[in-house]
Amino acid sequence: MSARADILARLRGAVAGSDRVTRQAAAEARLLAAARGPQPVLPPDGRLRFQQRAVAQACTVDAVAGWASVPAAVASYLETHDLGTVAVATPDLAAIDWASAGLRVACRGAVDADQVGISGCFCAIAETGTLLLLSGPQTPATVSLLPETHVTLVDSRRIVATMEDAFALLRAEHGQLPRAVNFVSGPSRTGDIEQTIVLGAHGPCRVHLILIGETV
Repeated sequence: MSARADILARLRGAVAGSDRVTRQAAAEARLLAAARGPQPVLPPDGRLRFQQRAVAQACTVDAVAGWASVPAAVASYLETHDLGTVAVATPDLAAIDWASAGLRVACRGAVDADQVGISGCFCAIAETGTLLLLSGPQTPATVSLLPETHVTLVDSRRIVATMEDAFALLRAEHGQLPRAVNFVSGPSRTGDIEQTIVLGAHGPCRVHLILIGETV
């Protein structure tokens, strides 16, 4: 018997007599019962910690009181950086009144020609200043990956302390993972050439965050 056949035979034997539902329930129970490993002691103000870590990751950060202020905040950022008034946004943001701020926003997946992408995020992680984005029909990953500028709308109520908290929230609200889960910690970067950091090598060269709700 070949090594491959031996491995597959042992796997078949291990799952024999149990159906998929039973195995899935056992796996989920084990995940829920698992103790967390050592974690850092974080300051109580998760919003402030998130902002500080995001800035350290080369993001820029703005804060607004509510969703109604988002279009003006995006328009102001684009004007400051001479990025025009045209953008693409994930379809879940179609209800926002972009035109009120003079913006022309198409709510669809991004293509190579799009220069500015606007998305929300599933949650944000205070420990590292990281965004957690989920792919789906209403949240295509191309919007955060293809344009040179990525503007992310972060609901301050969706800032969690650690990566473990983010995964716990994902399991609680979705039950299963979507096709793709993307963690974004600042602009794309590489140090492959002479160990010199270059932004925008494999994705956006600018990431701008707009915190919505309680300001920091």
